Amino acid sequence: MAGGLAALLDDIAAIARAAAASVDDIAAAAAKASTKAVGVVVDDAAVTPRYVQGFTADRELPVIWRIAKGSIINKIVFILPVILLLNWLLPWALTPLLMCGGLYLSYEGAEKIWEAVSGHSKSKEAPALVKGADYENTMVKGAITTDFILSAEIMVISLNEVADLGFWLKAGSLVVVALAITALVYGVVALIVKMDDVGLKLAAKENTRRLGEGLVKAMPIVLKVLSTVGIAAMLWVGGHILLVGMNDLGFHPIYEFVHHLEVLAANAAGGFVGWLVNTFFSAIIGLAIGAVAVVVMHLLPFGKKKHDDAEHPKAHEIKVEPSGAATPETEKR
Repeated sequence: MAGGLAALLDDIAAIARAAAASVDDIAAAAAKASTKAVGVVVDDAAVTPRYVQGFTADRELPVIWRIAKGSIINKIVFILPVILLLNWLLPWALTPLLMCGGLYLSYEGAEKIWEAVSGHSKSKEAPALVKGADYENTMVKGAITTDFILSAEIMVISLNEVADLGFWLKAGSLVVVALAITALVYGVVALIVKMDDVGLKLAAKENTRRLGEGLVKAMPIVLKVLSTVGIAAMLWVGGHILLVGMNDLGFHPIYEFVHHLEVLAANAAGGFVGWLVNTFFSAIIGLAIGAVAVVVMHLLPFGKKKHDDAEHPKAHEIKVEPSGAATPETEKR
């Protein structure tokens, strides 16, 4: 009896060790998978706060939670099964799919630069919307749509890093990546969005007034810096994806040129400088290809018409603030 119990305990211990090893393997695979997606994560965190503008303070966190839930559904329910199926049936399709995402990121980064230079910012042209359920649903829907594209890119990049693993280990690691990255992105977004409210509360107390005032004054600068970092991340990540994709598809000259300069810089000044060289040229490639896409979408007649139709929905779909009514932004202030 004692021997049977000891054997049972040994079996349980073996199962526990195997489970722990599987958890460790999934954690290690998830860490590897998420490393290359960091640039898109920065972009996601930089883009999302603009969808929470115009809400009263009590609705900001619920809106972020709604977007976060939509992001998890995007990643796990829609994107993950599709990319796993593609990886099984058409593994060669991952590189073109990645490059489509890289093109989109490059276009978005170049478009933001074009808007800044030309003065045609979408945020300035957008009509005011009525505060309430319609306004909130519109903003949440827009945020989840944008998140879907960025989430698809994150998941495909992550899958590309663990494509050689077994199915269940691969699936488990991608679920961990999806949950961890969503928590990271929307946790940071919540912190950014509520920081000015924290500053106002601190400023109302005598012993923390200077700290609170400093936070309130710093937030516009933080948001501006974050926006700039987001643009740079889009160009860098998008350009790097396109650079590696071209090489994988058989066009080697540009990749070999950049890699040669990266190796020279790394040998002369260290690996970090080599990485900076690669990042710089990746961003240049992203900007160049993105600029071509911007010309097609904004300046050529067929692209401009289609783009304008997408940016300006039918009049009955937009609810304009009545004359003299307070906008959500002014109510919050």
